Amino acid sequence: MDGLTDTLHGELSALAAELLGRERSGHTLEPTALVHEAWMRLSAQDGSLWNDRGHFLALSAQAMRRILIDHARRRRADKRGGGLRRITLSPDVAPAPDAREVDLLALDDALDRLAELDERQARIVELRFFSGLTVDEVADAIGVSARTVASDWRLARAWLSRELEAVGEAE
Repeated sequence: MDGLTDTLHGELSALAAELLGRERSGHTLEPTALVHEAWMRLSAQDGSLWNDRGHFLALSAQAMRRILIDHARRRRADKRGGGLRRITLSPDVAPAPDAREVDLLALDDALDRLAELDERQARIVELRFFSGLTVDEVADAIGVSARTVASDWRLARAWLSRELEAVGEAE
């Protein structure tokens, strides 16, 4: 496992930097701290359950997502909803052609609701958005065809778009 993490440390750091780049400026977490916190969470798990690079990156991204969500929830509780910064989904993820901003907590809540409806679609969004995996890498990670991933990706983006628009209108 140490060999795997040494090999992927650069990728994890880049992923953490990208995720934190979507956050507000002056965020109290640094990429290195995010990687280390994710590592602490992952080290509590049985490393023999990690199949390959894609699986390890997916678990790492999921851990980082949880850390950022926990941090945002603590911040919201501290500020009672004030000062939240919206993040911009990349055009590859955003359902609309133009980039749009999304509240990270709203995205997390929407992903949880999507998982209740279609766990595979939620997993695909998580792997594409939070892990940065390609369609082919996601297909390998979850054991389905690239065509299935691409189809589910389109459906999930449309569903998320509708859900996030509803949240934006309610605000």
